[in-house]
Amino acid sequence: MLDFRGISVHYGHQDVLTNVTFRVNKGDRVGVVGPNGSGKSTLFKIVLGEMSTDTGELIIEGSPRIGFTRQNPEPDSPEETLLEYSLRGIPGLAEMEAEMRELEDDLADPAKMRRYGELQTKFEHLGGYDIETRVKIALGGLGFATDDFARPFASFSGGWRMRAELSRVLASRPDLLLLDEPSNYLDLPAVDWLQKFLKAYDGTLMLISHDRYLLRTLTNITVEVDAGTATRYEGDLDWYLREREVRYEHLKAAKENQDHHREQLQRFVDRFRAQATKAAQAQSRQKLIDKIDEERIVLPKRYTNSGRLRLAEPPPSGVEMFRCEKLGFAYELPKFVFRSVSYSVARGDKVALIGYNGLGKTTLMRIMAGVREPTEGKAVIGHNVVPGYLSQEFAETIPPDLSVYRVAKNAWDARGGGPEKVFRNQLGAFGFDENDVEKPSGVLSGGEKIRLAFLRLFISAPNFLLLDEPTTHLDLDGRRLLQDALKKYRGTLFLVSHDIDFVREVATSVVEITREGVFQYPGGYDYYCEKKAEREARAAAASGKAAEPRAQKPAGGEGGARLSPKELRRQRAAERAKIAPKVKELKRRMEAAERKIDELQQALDEASAELFNPTPTTDFAEANRKVRTLQFEIDRYTADWEAAATELETLSSGD
Repeated sequence: MLDFRGISVHYGHQDVLTNVTFRVNKGDRVGVVGPNGSGKSTLFKIVLGEMSTDTGELIIEGSPRIGFTRQNPEPDSPEETLLEYSLRGIPGLAEMEAEMRELEDDLADPAKMRRYGELQTKFEHLGGYDIETRVKIALGGLGFATDDFARPFASFSGGWRMRAELSRVLASRPDLLLLDEPSNYLDLPAVDWLQKFLKAYDGTLMLISHDRYLLRTLTNITVEVDAGTATRYEGDLDWYLREREVRYEHLKAAKENQDHHREQLQRFVDRFRAQATKAAQAQSRQKLIDKIDEERIVLPKRYTNSGRLRLAEPPPSGVEMFRCEKLGFAYELPKFVFRSVSYSVARGDKVALIGYNGLGKTTLMRIMAGVREPTEGKAVIGHNVVPGYLSQEFAETIPPDLSVYRVAKNAWDARGGGPEKVFRNQLGAFGFDENDVEKPSGVLSGGEKIRLAFLRLFISAPNFLLLDEPTTHLDLDGRRLLQDALKKYRGTLFLVSHDIDFVREVATSVVEITREGVFQYPGGYDYYCEKKAEREARAAAASGKAAEPRAQKPAGGEGGARLSPKELRRQRAAERAKIAPKVKELKRRMEAAERKIDELQQALDEASAELFNPTPTTDFAEANRKVRTLQFEIDRYTADWEAAATELETLSSGD
């Protein structure tokens, strides 16, 4: 489907991609991995035609319909609504419809009529006539209310924008799906939903992600983009992680041999270039050096600049780190973000806060950090507790004109300073070498900014870390480094993260915030999933028992005799008789909807035939409006049929 052949891309003197060659076959599910800034998104831009190559070519076979998401979706204008944004999922469709409307006013011109016919065929092939219905269904399935459709897209948070981005991709039914960090800014339950949706997608998938859970469960091919090259691994994430170590050892040995050979040649050139008797030989060896330099083996960036995270020893504190009682917060009364929240955090706990977007997770962490005051209730920080808060926007608060060195040194001096050598070791521990420390912070990649933000935070040596989405913008190795450091950290940790693997590895307990209240689970993520499933099952069972007739219980109370088979049959017959009128009404609705759908479909076929085989008296504008109206009516009656069928199935399952 996609054939990358010798592709190179350069930004000024920087080589982003060099002689990249690999293939994506139809039906492949490809995970694209690599350090931040390595060129992963550049590959997508080439596929989408947003960027040209300096050398090489991309061959796209079969003209597939391409769906893609962006990391930071933005509206075309501040007034653009959620629905208008979502309808732009198929590139060129809106422009095609606008041109058709212009042509409808003057179809007497044969040239315009031919153009109109061509556009109409393409429009129908792209699903233009029912795109709005599909988009609304997708938005509804992703949790948007009907009232949200007319809201400005710009008014939604990052997580909801990503859901809208995904909804328009879903509605466009692409053959090739390109997803660039789709889980960024989603809450953890939404990531779980995303995984289930993509699991059912049957097209070709290319997924740029640092989320190990998504990569591990959704991909069967891995393409690593690093040091300007792209390497295809014929396996999933775990296969890639094992195989890349083997390849690296071979590459490292080859580089050592190449470097050793070059040093030998260079010594000969340096020694004999000035001697007339050896000048020709020195010149010959210089040509060999030049050739080696052209074919220089470059080690992957993840090995040369991965950095380390060594967290400072936390100062001592009391046993209780934080406690809240009947906590509530409102930005504007009387509308509360949350109310009656009560839980506590003990010294040494590593707690994950889980819940849907909009329930106040970030607000709750800001109250814990002392950034905000609660509207009601108590929020108490324990004895000798030193909070260290890393917000989602923390990296963006770094002054862009200050160097890496100055940003870190300011934090170091504020703490009380110390030997320069110790400070330099701290810089190195977070992956900043002598080539990085003088860089302006504004030119750092997202991952580098996060590392600098962590360095500035950890220099203050807190004993209670409050981390809001700390893995956003970190690559696979960066997440692993942070994960390992936090697992070894001897202080207390409270975090929000959408990375399921990260939460599973780091958290030792879970606090879930829901619309029904707050629940604490004294175990890790898997324990939380197990107990939550049990809680939901009990709630469902209790709800079912409440709806059951008393006659189904054993006679004589809890300890009485059970009903006889004859009594059970009589009871079930009575239950069927009770719901029979409702069942009859639902079947009537379904049959009526089916008849209406058949009638409308026949009318649609006739209207479509008139459009595709026009007569001299055909009114194209009127015929086109008729087709749209019929399609809308078919969708409406189909939805009614589905609602009745679902209700009937629910009644039958309880029989």
